[in-house]
Amino acid sequence: MTTSIDRRPFRGIAQSVLYCAGLPMISAASLGLTLLGLTASAVQLANGWQSRLPHPATLPERPAPAAGNALAGLLLGLLALIPLGVGILFVARGVGYGWIDPGPYDTSWGGPGRGRAWAAHLLVGVALAAAGIAALAGIAALHRRWTARLAGEPGGAWVLPVAALAGAAGALFLVAWLRQI
Repeated sequence: MTTSIDRRPFRGIAQSVLYCAGLPMISAASLGLTLLGLTASAVQLANGWQSRLPHPATLPERPAPAAGNALAGLLLGLLALIPLGVGILFVARGVGYGWIDPGPYDTSWGGPGRGRAWAAHLLVGVALAAAGIAALAGIAALHRRWTARLAGEPGGAWVLPVAALAGAAGALFLVAWLRQI
């Protein structure tokens, strides 16, 4: 008897992470194309990128929706850099802790000892990475919903306030993190 693992949730998570990783660049390029008057190219770029997500919306070929989608994508893409950075830190400071920090481990989380410190950093890193992946999935879904609203689908009046609130929270987080360094 063979059991099969349903890979659809993992595929959706991977799609969201990759989508968010490219969102700032795609949105900046789309905004530039829109400002240059190349709305059709901007819409084609945005729609092509949206097709990486389930149930993609199709933007109309008009400057206002193309620019609005690009601006929201730029905001959300910059916000996505925070959980992406957390993921990179997880690999560096969680998985690779014993190689990155040569010790001594007497005052480290989980110390004394390299194994205990490594395990503590790994567990904290796994929790933060899971939260980061959930945030990336939410950012991708939020941008997809914003695009659907611009494409004329009903509902979703909450999308812009939530995106603005998330952007403000991300900015506050970044300022607080930079001040503690």
